[in-house]
Amino acid sequence: MTARRAAARALANVALVKYFGKRDPLLNLPAAGSLSVALEPLETVTEIAFDEDLQGDAVSLGGAPADPAFAARTTAFLDIVRGLAGRATFARVTTRNGFPTGAGLASSASGFAALAMAAAEALGVELTEPELSALARRGSGSAARSIPGGIAVWMAGTLADGTDSFARAIAGPRDFDLRIVVGVTDPGPKAVGSTVAMERTRTTSPYYASWIETARADLVDAIAAVEARDLERLGEIAERNALAMHGAALAARPGLAFWNGATVDALHSIRALRAEGSLAFFTCDAGPQPKALCSPADEDTVAARLAAVPGVRSIIRCRPGAGAALVACP
Repeated sequence: MTARRAAARALANVALVKYFGKRDPLLNLPAAGSLSVALEPLETVTEIAFDEDLQGDAVSLGGAPADPAFAARTTAFLDIVRGLAGRATFARVTTRNGFPTGAGLASSASGFAALAMAAAEALGVELTEPELSALARRGSGSAARSIPGGIAVWMAGTLADGTDSFARAIAGPRDFDLRIVVGVTDPGPKAVGSTVAMERTRTTSPYYASWIETARADLVDAIAAVEARDLERLGEIAERNALAMHGAALAARPGLAFWNGATVDALHSIRALRAEGSLAFFTCDAGPQPKALCSPADEDTVAARLAAVPGVRSIIRCRPGAGAALVACP
């Protein structure tokens, strides 16, 4: 084999029941399951070429050489795939995100989902969708949910090897008509990454155990809401779950404050809209970007209200999107 190429596209996702705590950091096994929506059009496209002439992996992000930490994380993941394939060939990886990287918009989820699919294809590793989801999880926990797309549940599992911890879709992209409106308040990288933040919260927050219990109960309720196509119920669960997660993080030592002033103002703005009769609910991952879960009929109103919040730099309108897929190499 001199060179074998493949490319894949995957979407970021927003967790309506959050993943924020691990039972096994090495395998990225969650302490509680989670539920997410794949976000069209927030995409990552990754091309990979395994080439015997390379002396090491060459990784680029957004048209420029990746920083050492990103490149090392990519190589560590590729070592897992190479192990599955029984090969040691290095690769040239080219990846681009169609949205801000490392800013709390789940670029690692779409990134490792696309990388997992492309690398497995290029090396001829045949995997079922659950197996591919479990593989993507090794790179970034939330990447497990970007493999099936739609509205997905990532099961915590109980096995030590993690083979029963993968994501499955419980509703396709067109099965539940909802919208996610994202407000971008700060497109730059977060001061504290999610992995570090989770571990600090687990080890120092007095509310961590209660948070995990809350997440487990919320997941059961959220699945029922999706099955019933009950947007109001799902929104209520999503909002309280996000606030509980951030509450646990704030209580860590030192506390983790992911929000800025615009994030807080957006929360109040979305709640005011709801009081006025719009079906809109707040959520926010481990970052400063507020998101509103809303009905299609309320999308324009929600987008306009979020755009009017001082400090919101741009608005991204999203809808449930498809799972990861192979694409033609450029």
